[in-house]
Amino acid sequence: MAYHDTHVAQRSSASVSSSKVLRNTYALLAMTLLFSAVTAGAAVAMGVERMNIFVFFVGAYGLMFLVHKTANSAAGLLATFAFTGFMGFTLGPILNAYLALPNGAALIMNALAMTGLTFIGLSAVALVTKKDFSFLGNFLMAGAIVLILAMVAGLIFQIPTLMLMVSAGFVLFASAAILYQTSEIVHRAGETNYILATITLYVSIYNLFVSLLSLLGIMSND
Repeated sequence: MAYHDTHVAQRSSASVSSSKVLRNTYALLAMTLLFSAVTAGAAVAMGVERMNIFVFFVGAYGLMFLVHKTANSAAGLLATFAFTGFMGFTLGPILNAYLALPNGAALIMNALAMTGLTFIGLSAVALVTKKDFSFLGNFLMAGAIVLILAMVAGLIFQIPTLMLMVSAGFVLFASAAILYQTSEIVHRAGETNYILATITLYVSIYNLFVSLLSLLGIMSND
C-alpha cells in the first residue's frame, strides 16, 4: 500500500510539473513570436536588405548556443529574446520581397494562417491523444542532416526542383518537430526546461512559416 501511494504521488507530481513546463513554454512562445513580429515589422519598414547567408548562420547559431548555455538562469530569457528578435529581423527582407509581388500580402497572410493552424492542430494531437512521439527523434536527426545537405546543394546549383523539395521537406520536418517537442513535455521524456522547449518550438514555427511561404510563392503565377 505504501509503495502504491508513493507511485501515485510520483505520477501526480510529474503531471503537475509537465503542466507547469507546458504553460510556461506556451506563454514564453507567445511573447517571443510577438517580439519577432515587431522586429520583422521594423526590418520591413527600414527596408533592410537580405543578410549574407554566413552572417545569418553565425548570428543564428551563435545566439542559439548562448540560449543553451544560459537556459538554467535568468540570462536565458534575455538570450531567448535576443535570438528570436534576430530571427524576426531576418524575416524583414524576405517579407519585403514578397510584398513587392502583386499578391504578396495575400501569400504572407495565407502562409501565416496555415502555420498557425498547423501548429494548433499538431499540438492538439499531442496533448489530446497523449501519444508518445519520442520515436520521431531518430527521424528528426536523420532528416536534419539530409535537409542541410540538400539546402547547401540547392544554394550552390540553384536547381528550382531541389529548392521546392527542400521547402516541402522543411514543412514535414517542422511538423514532426512540433509533435516530438510537445510529446517530450507531456511525457517528461526529455524536456523539462521551458526555455529550451520554447526555442525548439519557435524554430519549428519559423521554419514552417518560411517553407510554406516559399511553396506558396513557387506555386503562385506571380
